Amino acid sequence: MDVAVAVILLLFVSFLALGVVAAVKTARAVKRGVERTSIEARRMVEDTGLKARRYSRPGPAGKLAELRLALRTSVASTGEALEGQAAVDPSLSEAVALLSRLRSHAQELDAELRLLEREPDRARIAARIGELEERTRRITHSADSLRWAAQDRARRFADDDLAALGRDIDLEAGALRHWAPAALSEPAPEPHIQPGARRERTSEPGAGQPPKAL
Repeated sequence: MDVAVAVILLLFVSFLALGVVAAVKTARAVKRGVERTSIEARRMVEDTGLKARRYSRPGPAGKLAELRLALRTSVASTGEALEGQAAVDPSLSEAVALLSRLRSHAQELDAELRLLEREPDRARIAARIGELEERTRRITHSADSLRWAAQDRARRFADDDLAALGRDIDLEAGALRHWAPAALSEPAPEPHIQPGARRERTSEPGAGQPPKAL
């Protein structure tokens, strides 16, 4: 009896622990989803504001908004391309690691550009535009190179797979067309001649005898 009670208690505790673990994992997944959605919504709002300031503010202020928008768009697009393909192509893991390092530089530059947007001295902003534009160009060029390489790799794999599939389909289609009816594929049997039939024809009257004299 005591053993049965112990087993029941053990099963109850095990089910309770599994339920707690499942609840924690579900809560963490929901939290990550909410955070991801919040980050994407915040980024969309910021990008929309940058697009508006890009055209509404002439001079250095508008140029800063343009640099921030180019920087964020390039890095975000590369991240989506690499992280989406890395799940099916493990060879992109090194590229994802490089993008992580590049993203750190992009975030530092974006923070610097954001601070300069609040700088009241436009002459100071104008003096630094050249340097900031060069740094933005280097980061966006690196991000674009990673993204384009991943896109070319995915397209090449898709082309190779499609070509192999086409060859397999052509072989299968050719095999399916090689049919032949049994009546045409097998030679016709020779007529069966009864034993002695040849002798009967040769033993007809007059056969094999010299002609009689008239």
